[in-house]
Amino acid sequence: MNVLEKATFSFQNQLPFVVYAKPNETTLCGVFPKDAVLNVFENQSGFVFASFYHDTNVVFPLSDSEIFQEEMNLEIEENLIHIDSKSDVNTQISFENLVRNGVSEIEKETFKKVVLSRKIEVSQSVDVIKSYQKLLKKYPTAFRYLWFHPKVGLWMGATPEQLAKIKNNTFETVALAGTQVFSSAITWQEKEIVEQQLVTDYIKNRTENLVEDLKISDSYTQKAGNLVHLKSDISGKLKHHISEIDIINALHPTSAVCGMPLEAARNFILENENYNRKYYSGFLGEFQMHEQTNLFVNLRCCEFVNTNTNTNVNLKNQSKVNIYVGCGITKESQAEKEFIETENKAKTILSVLCYS
Repeated sequence: MNVLEKATFSFQNQLPFVVYAKPNETTLCGVFPKDAVLNVFENQSGFVFASFYHDTNVVFPLSDSEIFQEEMNLEIEENLIHIDSKSDVNTQISFENLVRNGVSEIEKETFKKVVLSRKIEVSQSVDVIKSYQKLLKKYPTAFRYLWFHPKVGLWMGATPEQLAKIKNNTFETVALAGTQVFSSAITWQEKEIVEQQLVTDYIKNRTENLVEDLKISDSYTQKAGNLVHLKSDISGKLKHHISEIDIINALHPTSAVCGMPLEAARNFILENENYNRKYYSGFLGEFQMHEQTNLFVNLRCCEFVNTNTNTNVNLKNQSKVNIYVGCGITKESQAEKEFIETENKAKTILSVLCYS
């Protein structure tokens, strides 16, 4: 039984699983807990799936799971019909008003930056396995995952953003912000440069007392699917009394998904977005597995929901998809452009969804 067959079997039997591939790697990994217990993450070794705020942080413990690894077979049907979705006018107006409110609060100096998001609901019957195979093939530079727990839900994503990589006390992360559609001639505007610098400064301020020899690269352009971002690499050595949990707590949520100052931005999000992000803009990945911690921010992701109670429990017929998208708001932000940015980001998932 290969990894995806094992995932299908687990889902049919309502057992948790995660299958994933790391950026620029062709090995498909799987973690399969032996029962459906909901293990709350504290500092156990295993695969972590953490929320944006106040939902349960779940771990699949290494000590109580089967681990699978195999080389990917990415030969899939190329003539699959894909799903498209356009937001209606009321949705656009609502999000643009949210952005304008955010800019207004920045002008009042409530915060310097806030990341605002929305949920796009697609009511189509989706074949999850084919969609995930397509995602694996289309986004080789991203962390690509399919995650399930019967008490939480079924999620898929292709995230370009590392939260933290820690091995032998060496710490690495990235500052990633600013978004454009990929083209042959990329020019970054002041708004995007400022946004990326704010993220870099935030990470520096949050980690400089926890690590030694902190290094920050110049920003550069990073391609992620049909989009590009500004990115800086950040690294250092953990001080002797600092744990991996200390670093994670210092970084999450980064200003790339929340804002700065953290508390004021998060309060505005919770009071004004009018929906629950759940695990969107949380983090996920390996915690103290294979002698390292390798975590990613949960971006470019979606949640599958089966609303049809008359169908069998399977991965080939999920009847609804919630796609989560957001954008960083600074004082230069224009509401119309920010809405377009969320539409472009939604294409990361929309372009791989396949009808069942």
